[in-house]
Amino acid sequence: MRSLAALALVAFTAGCAISTQQEVEMGAGYAAELNRQLPLVQDAELNRYMNVLGDSIARIADTRNLDWQFYIVDSPDVNAFAVPGGFIYMNRGLIERATNLSQVAGVLGHEIGHVTQRHSVQQMQKAQGANVGILGLCIFLPNLCASQTGQAAIGLGANAAMASFSRSDEDEADKVAIAYLIRAGIDPAGVPEMFQILLDERQRKPDGLETWFRSHPLEESRIENGRARIAAYPPEQLVGLMKDSPAFQAFQRRLKSLPPSPPQSR
Repeated sequence: MRSLAALALVAFTAGCAISTQQEVEMGAGYAAELNRQLPLVQDAELNRYMNVLGDSIARIADTRNLDWQFYIVDSPDVNAFAVPGGFIYMNRGLIERATNLSQVAGVLGHEIGHVTQRHSVQQMQKAQGANVGILGLCIFLPNLCASQTGQAAIGLGANAAMASFSRSDEDEADKVAIAYLIRAGIDPAGVPEMFQILLDERQRKPDGLETWFRSHPLEESRIENGRARIAAYPPEQLVGLMKDSPAFQAFQRRLKSLPPSPPQSR
């Protein structure tokens, strides 16, 4: 991680654009560290399905031939995040709340969009002069920054500035996710549907989805915008798109049958 942080710091302090190679190297370093720290689901069949579904979207979204990797975090919290270079993480709690394939695919398309549109790299570039190793992790793991260790390392101001993407970035990721799903043959209605599921749950339990809403600003207007974007497509493009599948339902049942997620450190 020391050489990775040095590479990132040089790029940040020089104010130069980060190349795809640098992005992949940076992302691989962060992903390796995350994979040591996070409780990842180790079930081979579940991981195979997640990567097949993710690849079906990423291969039509990615023009840089990134080596995409998709992980399931064994956590009941609702969250998903993207690391530069093509590393996507989705919490078990989010997958289990979905009712069909298109909703999980919509979240994957959204996170893939953060990578293809280089939002995560741009966000890192704003961290010039900060502790790159800790702050980089805080972009993707708000809970880390909320901990005593994270706050001691970077302070509350940097945490607030870097813990979530901008609203324009979120809007762009929503927009490209819809386009990606249509091109992948998946019903894009899953994008606003998943957001509606989470918004409804927040209204029932205001503190139940704190992790998600801290890093993913969400209002009714965002759901309405997604529906309007879908309605703007020619109707013939939306015919016959996949909404769900027996394979997804089997995947979700298998995930729900796993032992309870390990306790989360706060």
